[in-house]
Amino acid sequence: MPACKDARMQDALFGGVNAAVLTALAPDLSPDPALMATHAAWLLAHGCNGLGVLGTTGEANSLGLQERKQVLEGLVAHGIPAAAMMPGTGTANLTDTVELTLHARAQGCRGVLVLPPFYYKSPSDDGLFAYFSEVLQRTGGGIALYLYNFPQQSAVPFSLALIERLLKAYPGAIRGVKDSSGDYANMKAMIDAFAGDGFEVYSGSDEYLQRILAEGGAGCITAASNGNSHWGGIVYAKRTGPEADAAQAVLTATRRAATSVPLIPGLREIIARSTGQEGWRTIRPPHLPLTREQGDAVWAAWQAAGALPLPGLTPARRAA
Repeated sequence: MPACKDARMQDALFGGVNAAVLTALAPDLSPDPALMATHAAWLLAHGCNGLGVLGTTGEANSLGLQERKQVLEGLVAHGIPAAAMMPGTGTANLTDTVELTLHARAQGCRGVLVLPPFYYKSPSDDGLFAYFSEVLQRTGGGIALYLYNFPQQSAVPFSLALIERLLKAYPGAIRGVKDSSGDYANMKAMIDAFAGDGFEVYSGSDEYLQRILAEGGAGCITAASNGNSHWGGIVYAKRTGPEADAAQAVLTATRRAATSVPLIPGLREIIARSTGQEGWRTIRPPHLPLTREQGDAVWAAWQAAGALPLPGLTPARRAA
């Protein structure tokens, strides 16, 4: 495999393509780990190096504490390697964040993705530093923490100054960041400031995968990887050249297709139609399933992107 710009990214725990995995739900809206595990196994077999479970796309903040544990335990019980999963454990409160992080460590996960405490807006960097200090001290190591920078959703961004302060105070504990800001300049600033010390920067946007790899980032953790991971795997393996460029074009087109309708129900619709499994349309309020017209539109957009049928989902499997 071609080397990253910074060779130390070869040691990234989740280097490459990571899907922000949809959480399968039963008709009563409870988690369905068996159906989710089937999808997770397909992702790992078709371009994904790892799995970001229980994040934004996985509707983690619509699930209760015990349900989040049930999902992770269920995936492990159904054969999904814990080491391949980076569960989201960040909540609006300290004790649940610590409990979920310790639970992920006990399951064998190597890293967790942690939102800032997002209910109270405009906290100071001092306040955020105090919060993450408590998380780190109460979890006691043994699992890597990745910061989840998604200010459009959390309204609480991570500043470069705060990241630098955390890295200096807790060397080796804060391993990287998922940047879902959509601001490539911000991602590049994180790479320039911290990647030389092995800090892993993951894009939350598919269109930046090829670029971020070239500039020393570790890869991506993205929602559209639920359906485009095959092409992400090509970009990660090839990096440059006609095949990588063509695959990156599919990533960019599928990202735009995915965001042409409400993102989470749109991805559920793509997986439901691709697998023939109606259960993928089940979603927790306040999210709602797509209308038939929206479903037809997003399906047509994925077709236009050249991504359908999804590689590895044969007609026999779709009918199963």
